[in-house]
Amino acid sequence: MKPLKVLIFLLSMPILVWAQGMTLEECQRLAQENYPLIKRYSLIEQTTGYTLRNISKGWLPQVSASAQATLQNDVMSFPDALKGVFEQMGQELKGLSKSQYRVGIDINQTVFDGGNIRSQKEVARLQGDVQTAQNEVDLYAIRQRVNDLYFSILLTDERLKVNDDLQTLLESNLSKLNSMLNNGLAMESDVSSMKAEQIKARQQRTELNATRKSLCRMLAFMCGVNEIQYVTMPPKNNVEQGVNRPELKLIDTQLRLADAQDKLLESSILPRMSLFAQGYYGYPGYNTFEDMFSRKWSLNGMIGARLTWNISQLYTNKGEKAKIHMQRLQTENARETFLFNNAMQQVQQNEEIAKYNQLIEDDANIVSLREEVRKAAESKLAHGIIDTNSLLQEINRENQAKIELATHEMMLLQLIENLKYTTGN
Repeated sequence: MKPLKVLIFLLSMPILVWAQGMTLEECQRLAQENYPLIKRYSLIEQTTGYTLRNISKGWLPQVSASAQATLQNDVMSFPDALKGVFEQMGQELKGLSKSQYRVGIDINQTVFDGGNIRSQKEVARLQGDVQTAQNEVDLYAIRQRVNDLYFSILLTDERLKVNDDLQTLLESNLSKLNSMLNNGLAMESDVSSMKAEQIKARQQRTELNATRKSLCRMLAFMCGVNEIQYVTMPPKNNVEQGVNRPELKLIDTQLRLADAQDKLLESSILPRMSLFAQGYYGYPGYNTFEDMFSRKWSLNGMIGARLTWNISQLYTNKGEKAKIHMQRLQTENARETFLFNNAMQQVQQNEEIAKYNQLIEDDANIVSLREEVRKAAESKLAHGIIDTNSLLQEINRENQAKIELATHEMMLLQLIENLKYTTGN
């Protein structure tokens, strides 16, 4: 058992280690591969395969067997005068029996079908492609859910970094206040106020850690891995122009399906030619005259060629063509609507990206200014010009400015990724 356990451990190690630090692209790919809808691809492929094989069997000989027994009220018979002549010659004319029986088989082999089977196969194949394209659309939405979790983790990480800076700053000032207290330059309440802020900062870190743990567990569950310890910061790349969404591929496939259905409709009104063979064992046979003398069962058969043309298909052909044309127009309208809404969304997201770029620039200046004000407040406290509460206010303002900067930076990265999602690039 020990070698087996070692093997299992070694096989599991790459997954665990790899899952510890993951990029956004890896999370998106793993989430799509882990989502139950991924199984539908195989189901669609198998179903389409069965359908195509069944349609192809239309070229095989169509065989049917039958058995029948009938009782008729009248049958073909000889005229009475002729019957009398035969009786004078000693021949008894029984005539056909009103009870007739046959057991037979019919074989029909299609020779020309106007391209109907080929058109049916193309329609079935494209129907499978439409289902596959629809499944890609459904799976594509998983990317947005991954993005939300991923950037929530990154934002929490940034807030934890800000919290670390805050605790370091509070610890430094607490040390200074303790020294001032020992020298009689500060009161016990000043130290208590600083300690209270320190405890509050630790509480915030506890909440942030709990939030981060929950987000990582949800993302790991979506990706189908055991654990995600941290995620990497995505690059701030420019978004490629154009739209490459799976919805457009679905629409293109639907249009090709409409074309195939149109060709199938055209093939359905063409004449068909087939070879056939019929045979049966029963009474009466093809030699009716002989069967009037002897009511015996016999073998009978024929072969031939048959040309059929279902003219009634012409009644509805024009209406069916118009129906397919309307479906094609609706699909084209769906494309126009999607591209219009997508373009509107891109405009909005680009405006948001420009806004957050400006906000981040201002945030950086605010953080720098708040840091200078806080350092000045520390100096003033050391010289007894202000009290501890005034310093804490400046520390909290600087901390809040850093939080806003981190939040806006993460929002900008998420907006860029959302724009990639919108364009499909």
